[in-house]
This record gives sequence, structure tokens and C-alpha cells, in this order.
Amino acid sequence: MGKAITTLFKVKYPLIQAGMIWCSGWELASAVSNSGGLGIIGSGSMYPDVLDEQIKKCKANTNEPFAVNLPMLYPNIEEHINTIIKHKVPIVFTSAGNPKTYTALLKSKGITVVHVVSSVKFALKAELAGVDAIVAEGFEAGGHNGHDETTTLCLIPMVKKAVSIPVIAAGGIAEGRSMLACIALGADAVQIGSRFVVSKESSAHINFKNAVLKCKEGDTKLTLKELTPVRLIKNDFFQKIEDAYENNASKEEIKELLGRGRAKKGMYSGDLKDGELEIGQVSGFLDEIIPAGEIVSQIIEEFHSAQKELSEFKL
Repeated sequence: MGKAITTLFKVKYPLIQAGMIWCSGWELASAVSNSGGLGIIGSGSMYPDVLDEQIKKCKANTNEPFAVNLPMLYPNIEEHINTIIKHKVPIVFTSAGNPKTYTALLKSKGITVVHVVSSVKFALKAELAGVDAIVAEGFEAGGHNGHDETTTLCLIPMVKKAVSIPVIAAGGIAEGRSMLACIALGADAVQIGSRFVVSKESSAHINFKNAVLKCKEGDTKLTLKELTPVRLIKNDFFQKIEDAYENNASKEEIKELLGRGRAKKGMYSGDLKDGELEIGQVSGFLDEIIPAGEIVSQIIEEFHSAQKELSEFKL
């Protein structure tokens, strides 16, 4: 299964841990890579010196491949790129921007480049830009999202049909059965975020982890669509956004309400009232905090069990 991705990334399993801001540091990335998946450091919430230290620690704690997620809108992106090149990070996941900007540079340094998209249109642009693979992310996913609100179930077969490079499914995946479903839809691998938020190694605040575990179906919603769409837990801050919309607030007023550092306040500092709490719809499925290695093992076991069940299914 997933030979295109396991060969490309040199990993055992076609299972990638998403590079989430305030959650995905070296501890989580190295634990996932040591367990046979691909761990990713989320650089979008890191200053350049912090990323430098994170990569050093990750390399010291795993001999397996790992990646760095690089949001294209990050203000110090060129410093991050220099750090990635300096440390010879083998794989980079780019997101939230034009993949043409840095793909050629990264590939010229021997780095495998993957770009995150939310539509067929952007998948085709990423392929044209020369990336090695794409992550097709459905709008069930947590954090920043696409404007089209296309679900993973619909997005994966459409993207797979449109491109010739490997496709990694993301959005709404948390266990082996959903991984198998994505492979059946044509995906070459899966990327999982929300389940790893509540791993022991995640750098998210324990308050945020516990809030995620309390989530039920319908406790998250996609909002801030005129800025950058983001899926949030419905807390006091989320309600302020809803009230602003109800009062026909302008884009500038919404920006002012959002302010700076909301995600850090909620996810890293544990302010469950006024912080931004980014998580996917699949949070309603999550019910325990366990080590990342156990998460990987469980998902692979569930995958094989579901495969066996399906082999006995007769039409």
C-alpha cells in the first residue's frame, strides 16, 4: 500500500503527521518518524532561531526522515528556507501560497517538495510548479482551510483523476478505517492532524488537548472566510466572531477583532475563552491522550483489520 509515497519519503507507512502550528515540534515529529510514519515540524509558529533549534533536536532524536511544514505567507520565510537547506532537511511541505515561488530552489538542493491544496484547480497549479506530491485537504480539516468547502470524500477522487503525481489525503482522518477509505478513493497516503494534537508529545497546552477531547459532533465550524478560512472550536472568541457577522462587521473590523496571537493564546497558552482553538471535525471521535507511537500503531492495526473485513464483504 502507498508504495509511491513510502518510496518517495523513505518511510515504512504512508502515514504523515500534519505540521500544525503550536502543536508540531521536534518531540512529536521525531516520535512519528521513529514509529514508521513521516513526522513534520510546524514552522509557521516559530521564529527562525526556534526552527533552527527544533531541527537540531529532531535530528538528534531520530535517524528517520522528517519534514518541515512551510506556510508561504510566513514573514521570515527566506530565513526558514536557509535554515532548512543548512540542516539538509529531506522533505518540505509548503502551504498557503504559490508553490512556484520556492519549489525550484528547494528541489535544486535535493529536497522533496509537497504542496497542500484544497481544490483540483490548485492541485494542477502545484503539479505545474514541479512539486513531487500534493496533499489534498478536505474542509473537514482543522486550522486554515480552502474557500470551496469540498469534502475529502469528493476531493480525493477528483484530484487523483486530474494529476499524475502522488496524492496525500487529509481532512477528517483519525483511524485506520478512514485511512483505508482514502486509499480506496485513490489516495497514495494520508495526512493526519487532529489525532496527533492530543498525543503526549504534542506541544499543545493540556487545556486545549482536554477541550478537543470534550468536542462532540458540531462543536467546530469554519469561519473567517473573508480572511483565511479556519475551523475553530465554538468558544467565547468564536461567539464574538459570530456576533460581529450578525452586526454586519466590515472586513477591517473582523481583522481588528482577530488581532494578533490568538492561536498561540488558545492552543499553546491554554486560554480556552479568548484564544483561537483550531481543530478538525474529527475531534468528535477523539477520546484519549496517548503517545504518538501508539497512535501510529493503532491506525496501522485498524487499517489491516478493516482490510480483512472488506475482503469478506460480498456484493
